Amino acid sequence: MKQSILIIFLLVFGFSKLEAKEEHLSFNLKFGFLKGGEAEMIIRDTVYNGKPAKHYHVMGQTTGLAEKLYGVYDIYETTVDAETYLPLKTIRNVKEGSYRRYNETFFFHENDSIFSQRSGGRKVPENLVDIISVLFYFMHNQPFENLAPGDGVTYPTINADKISDINVKFLREEVVETDIGKMNSYVLSPTVEKGKVLKKADGVRFYISKEKKVPVFITFEMRVGALKAVLKSYKIDGVEQTTR
Repeated sequence: MKQSILIIFLLVFGFSKLEAKEEHLSFNLKFGFLKGGEAEMIIRDTVYNGKPAKHYHVMGQTTGLAEKLYGVYDIYETTVDAETYLPLKTIRNVKEGSYRRYNETFFFHENDSIFSQRSGGRKVPENLVDIISVLFYFMHNQPFENLAPGDGVTYPTINADKISDINVKFLREEVVETDIGKMNSYVLSPTVEKGKVLKKADGVRFYISKEKKVPVFITFEMRVGALKAVLKSYKIDGVEQTTR
């Protein structure tokens, strides 16, 4: 299974926009009342080629029965420019059942090209983003206060050496229940390839805290049923944060 729910889930982490030196977000993945996995992301300020940047380290794994049936342990890393929010380097380290894939990709936006360790160098569309930075880039360029329900933007996005368009659409505002309380949120939906996991291309909803601008809840309409990703903790420099 070369496309897991975690690939789609990773999209959500692009929404964090705070200036803290380190942010740590943790989620539970649930099928109904059953826990099927965990995901977390650490965001750090860093420097890349002498310029300010942000580094994203994302981990997703199955737990319990899901781990016994089909073990998943995926790590994605993306370094983005702190000013443009465009990706500079990505690392993809995937372990899903017996499937393994590792790759590093370097982005050269000044001449619209990339270099992949697996496929070499090539020209790419202008302002190419990756599977982690796509929504972060949307957030930076399309502030929620400027959006009306139904507004959307399409971005060329690379994942597993394949480039395709992802459309991000703002749907509405909504109060959502998480593991740490009710929160006022913005609801967004990306249109992605269905693959073997999603029931339909627009079957994902992201709920973003209006106050903190971080993901707090995600729903997936899957072929095997409904999956929810629920925020269980959020820390800045090790200090627990509250959300509304």
